[in-house]
Amino acid sequence: MSEHIITGIDVGTFQVKVAIVRVPKTKGDRGLPQIIGTGFAESRGLRNGYIISETDVVRSIRSAVAEAEKAAGVEVKRAYVSIGSIGLDEVVSTGEVITSRADSEITSIDIEKAQQDSEDRIIDHIPNRKIIHAIPLRYRIDGELVLGKPQGMRGTKLEVDTLFITTFEQHLNDLIGAVERTGIYVEDVMASPLAASFVILSKAQRRAGCILANIGAETVSTVVFEDMTPVSLKVFPIGANDITNDIALGLRIPLEEAEKIKRGGMTATTIPKKKLEEIINARLGDIFELVGLHLKKLKKDGLLPAGIILTGGGATTIGIQELARNTLNLPARIATLEFGKNTKVRDASWAVAYGLCMLGASDGEETTAIGVVKQTKRTILDWLSQFLP
Repeated sequence: MSEHIITGIDVGTFQVKVAIVRVPKTKGDRGLPQIIGTGFAESRGLRNGYIISETDVVRSIRSAVAEAEKAAGVEVKRAYVSIGSIGLDEVVSTGEVITSRADSEITSIDIEKAQQDSEDRIIDHIPNRKIIHAIPLRYRIDGELVLGKPQGMRGTKLEVDTLFITTFEQHLNDLIGAVERTGIYVEDVMASPLAASFVILSKAQRRAGCILANIGAETVSTVVFEDMTPVSLKVFPIGANDITNDIALGLRIPLEEAEKIKRGGMTATTIPKKKLEEIINARLGDIFELVGLHLKKLKKDGLLPAGIILTGGGATTIGIQELARNTLNLPARIATLEFGKNTKVRDASWAVAYGLCMLGASDGEETTAIGVVKQTKRTILDWLSQFLP
């Protein structure tokens, strides 16, 4: 075969999105995976990102996959899947190891042992949870911070701080079960905020420091980058539907009309502009207050030069960019995305599905296990670098 077909399934609370890409296997071709088919369906059977009715979720996934298969002219048998429920959480743990070689040179085995030690220290404290990503944040040799990888350096003791992204094991099993009930094998699962960040954020933004906030229907998911590394991931149980509901209640209008108004659309109703702004700003204020408190906890409040990048359906809310800028005291912008001329995909809401495809394209020959970032020899940053200029 001269090409490789990869599928990404983004199971969101509002929609299930499926992207199918073609990746040339020619070694000299470093182009991005080309989208050859997309499909979407209304999400049913989900609440705050977790499954409450498997039958309804299976139906939604099957519908979206069928649409993508028809457009691409291929049958989907395997896929990479996102998870983005409020069950996602993070914990940072420090592991250490005494170097094994007589000459004190640090080897890959030492690094793996230190990372395993950091996991062993938290595993008993996270019952009912599954680690889906393990991301090394920083290394120290004999107490001194190491810039870059420690392998090949010399020292007596190696320490590593690792960011573990976890989810409820039951949520993960339910998601995998729902996808596999459609006859599709799940090759890997990735946290939605990470998948989206790989195609929305530029190298410059990730290097300088930024936060990506995906405002979905029922959740706001965030990922913070610094020095090219994801240093934090959080999901908050609030979303764009709350804004719509507030507008409908405050102006006593139908939900459909409230949704149009939220996005800046024209309606036949005469709307008191000041009251509308108060309603929207109050709810957006709640969202950015949560984000701000999280950044303060990380000691990053007002200290991310690339600012906040807004994406998701809620990012189309009128006035959101200015409010984010003023509330968080950070530069703010709405995410934009261009997949290429030969695709119907034109907005950042497809970033998760496409990011999942890039995950698959990073190593087409290897069937990865759940938690690809847990692999020390091929981390997120290793595979991502091959796609970015």
